[in-house]
Amino acid sequence: MNYAPILLFVYNRLKHTQACVNSLCQNTLAKESDLFIYADGAKNSLHAEQVNEVRKYVHSVQGFKSITIVEREQNWGLARNIIDAVTTKVNEYGRVIVVEDDLVLAPYFLQFMNDALEVYKDEPKVGHIQACDYIQDPTLPETFLIKWTGSWGWATWDRAWKYFNPDGQALLAELERQKLTYRFDFNGKYGYTRMLRRQIAGKNNSWAIRWNASLFLNDILSLNVGRSLVKNLGFDGTGTNAGGGGLYSSVLHMRPIKVEKIAPIIENEQARMAYSRYYARTNSFWAKAIRRIQRTLKGDFGA
Repeated sequence: MNYAPILLFVYNRLKHTQACVNSLCQNTLAKESDLFIYADGAKNSLHAEQVNEVRKYVHSVQGFKSITIVEREQNWGLARNIIDAVTTKVNEYGRVIVVEDDLVLAPYFLQFMNDALEVYKDEPKVGHIQACDYIQDPTLPETFLIKWTGSWGWATWDRAWKYFNPDGQALLAELERQKLTYRFDFNGKYGYTRMLRRQIAGKNNSWAIRWNASLFLNDILSLNVGRSLVKNLGFDGTGTNAGGGGLYSSVLHMRPIKVEKIAPIIENEQARMAYSRYYARTNSFWAKAIRRIQRTLKGDFGA
């Protein structure tokens, strides 16, 4: 079996990058996997030293079948970097695994991703694999299908990536035309449509919301996990993510997750309702207000 290449995106967070790479190295398939590291250029002079520290470190990385480092001469930003790299490598290899520098992976992350990519390779209704579970709902099975794409440790195939539409305005227009915004937002419980509107307005540059909408509109499902193989450490104020206070915390599952093809290939409505319940509990006005008060009392004045 040819294992999918790993695309790792790094910038200026040395400790996060080290933790991510160390966890990848401890994966059972690391030595049989090709690793491509994309190091973005410094956004400004204040970031230049940190960027250089990260670049120096990634040149010392070992433990993979091969390591290729791409150093951007200018600051591309995450969206352009991911879109370019995924497009290039998925067309070359047929499948890719995507990781960002603020993620810590369980030892069987790569095994799960490669197993899932192989099991579902010829299933056109499944276009995305994701391995992070932050809602921690004990009623969820180990794997399930859902019409939503998480972006913290994911994988896809060339046949699915061809549906990616970078035009946020066109995606929004189609969601509204088909009257799908309510379901896209998990029954109005989370503002994914708002996120898309903000991308169109230039208030964020999210590639992930456009990937999410692209597959949603094409009625293509994601294979998700109910036991997390990914932990996101990026909510510490060092990156662009908001949502502190443990909102997206996860507990790493340290055992393999068996991948068996789910039949029939339809969305797990119980899983969708679990996500709706989670967002209703964490994304309401009062939930946000309470979190902000708690964080302010602790001296955390972030978003």
